[in-house]
Amino acid sequence: MHPGDLDSTDRKLLHALQIEPRASWKSLERVVGVNSSTLARRWARLSDEGLAWVTGHPQGGQSALVEIESELTQIPKVTQALMAEPYVQTIELCSGARSILALINAPDMVALSEFLTDRLGRIAAIKTAHSHVSSEIYVDGSSWRLRELSQEELSRMPPPPSPRPRAARHVPPELKAAIFEEVWRDGRVPVAVIAERHGVSPQRVADAIVTLRRDDALRFRTDIARNATEWTTQAWYFIEAPSTLRDAIRHTVDSVPEIRFAMTTASRANLVLVVWLRHLGDVHKFETMLESALRGARVVDRSVVLRAVKHLNRRLGPATAAVDQVGSPPSITGRR
Repeated sequence: MHPGDLDSTDRKLLHALQIEPRASWKSLERVVGVNSSTLARRWARLSDEGLAWVTGHPQGGQSALVEIESELTQIPKVTQALMAEPYVQTIELCSGARSILALINAPDMVALSEFLTDRLGRIAAIKTAHSHVSSEIYVDGSSWRLRELSQEELSRMPPPPSPRPRAARHVPPELKAAIFEEVWRDGRVPVAVIAERHGVSPQRVADAIVTLRRDDALRFRTDIARNATEWTTQAWYFIEAPSTLRDAIRHTVDSVPEIRFAMTTASRANLVLVVWLRHLGDVHKFETMLESALRGARVVDRSVVLRAVKHLNRRLGPATAAVDQVGSPPSITGRR
């Protein structure tokens, strides 16, 4: 897989879907500049090849980053065990002081504690595990953009749908569960398909999805295989930052396009970042820029991702393309 696997039209389409993952092909014609049937064919190819996918997921919960150490020969056993855990949102094999980094999201602190102290401890191949409990997530991968569309093209993006005046204000638990199940597997699943599978009217499903999105109980995101973009290197940074830098940190993570994920933690490294970079040599250049922007902060450790193994509901291949789906939809999931 190479960055050239995505041409300009592909990148424009994906940028548009990053903004509104469930936008209709017809509504994107004026944005991307090609007809709806061509957009549908493009998406089918990208999706079939695992270069891009859309996921719908519940919001909320308690997150933690776990650093796992294991013997090299035991890493496949650890990743296989983690792959089956619904709370495990991402699994990445890394350089440096940890074998694996796993981002966990549980419904609440009680569930997270049970997972970290009990379920994780049952994986015999793990030598040690150190957790960083998140206190706040500033930015996540759903807000990262390809930056392919011009301002004029962006102005043509369709607005997100609003609830109908006559739509029910609350979504029944059984309908909510049905929608979560379907959009977890395919974030662009048609309303009519959900309705037919679960015996409800398409209008009820459409209203429920809009209501859940309005209430921020459900979000959609478009993810792209990293190796198909120009940003082929991913790195984690563990940073000590004085609490007085809170406003500066918010400004920095919002304004630096390479930052894909940022969270504060109740740990010595109280700020953790994930960045996508164009070249491996940019790892130290970015660190220098970061410490210059955040005077008083210090990078205490960093890790380059050698291989991404799992992302939300997708198993990733060596080239970061989605290979297949794993696990059932969790009751709640995180956001990396």
